[in-house]
This record gives sequence, structure tokens and C-alpha cells, in this order.
Amino acid sequence: MKAKTSYKNNKHNDMDSKEKENINEEELKAQAAQEEKGEEAEATGQEEVSLTEEEKLAQELEKANAEIEDQKDKYLRLSAEFDNYRKRTMKEKAELILNGGEKSISSILPIVDDFERALKNMETATDVAAVKEGVELIYNKFMAVLGQNGVKVIETKEQPLDTDYHEAIAVIPAPDESLKGKILDCVQTGYTLNDKVIRHAKVVVGE
Repeated sequence: MKAKTSYKNNKHNDMDSKEKENINEEELKAQAAQEEKGEEAEATGQEEVSLTEEEKLAQELEKANAEIEDQKDKYLRLSAEFDNYRKRTMKEKAELILNGGEKSISSILPIVDDFERALKNMETATDVAAVKEGVELIYNKFMAVLGQNGVKVIETKEQPLDTDYHEAIAVIPAPDESLKGKILDCVQTGYTLNDKVIRHAKVVVGE
């Protein structure tokens, strides 16, 4: 009886060992399957992350290209506008050089008319004083027109010599001590145009 019982026990133990082995194998398989699924999920997640990064890069590239095209268009427009401005400025400058004196000449023409009338009257005039007065009136009118155009006479009478405005062509003894170094006579009148000297006054200075 003991032998039979022992045999039964051994047989039962063998069955328990096999069941345990089967359970262990199933657990290992299940664990392996789970790990495999985890790896696949991780790989899928990495692919999704990679795709998202690629999409971001593509969007940034598209945005950068759009900005480049916009800047290129602005540059081309600005370049064209500057070229037009340069051409227009050159044309205006050329016209100014050619016709810059138009206003001044137009203002002088009435005086030319006065001179023509005076010359015509001189042919039959007998009153010298009247002719002189007419010429003086034309001269004064002419100087007034020059003044309107920014031309002024450089003062010289008893003025101290100023080389910015005067050109001394001769030096003579001063008739009075107070006139030493001052202008005694003006040989040729000097003029300024808008405060810029366009002709120095030629003068005689006392010493």
C-alpha cells in the first residue's frame, strides 16, 4: 500500500511540475508578446514624432520661401522706383542747367524794351538833361530787378578792406589818417548773389 501511495505521489508531483512548466512557458510567451507590442508601439510613436518634425520643418521651409519671395518683390519694386527717381532727377537737373536763368532773363526783358525806346528817342532828342534822366530811370529799374533776383552791390566807399569782398588793385597815400587801410576808390563794382560773391569789387586802398 505504501508503494502504491508513493507512486501516486510521485506521479502527482510530476504532473504538477509539467503544469508549472506549461504555466511558465505561457507567462514567458505572454510577456514576450507584451514586450513585442510595447516595442511596436514605441516604434510607431517614434515614427509619429518623426513625421511631426518633418511637417514642422516643411512648414518652416515654406514660410521662409514665402518671406524670401516677398522681400525679393519689395527689392525689385524699390529698385525700379529708385531708378525712375534717378532718371527724373537727372532730367530735372539738366533742365535747370539749361533753363535756370529763365526767370531772371524774363524779368530783365522789360528793361531791354526801355533801352530800345530810349535809343530811339535819342535819335531826335535835343534835351540832354531829359536823356540823362531817362537813362538814370532805366538804370535804377534795372538795379531793382537785380535786387529782386538776389543780386546786391558790394559796398566799398570808405569801407575797411575785406579780401572776402574786395580786390585791392592799387595802394595810394591816404589823404587823412582816418582813411588808412580803407577803400578810397572803386574801379569796378562788385556783386553778391544770395550773399555769395559773384564778382569782387576792384578797389584802391589808402596807406
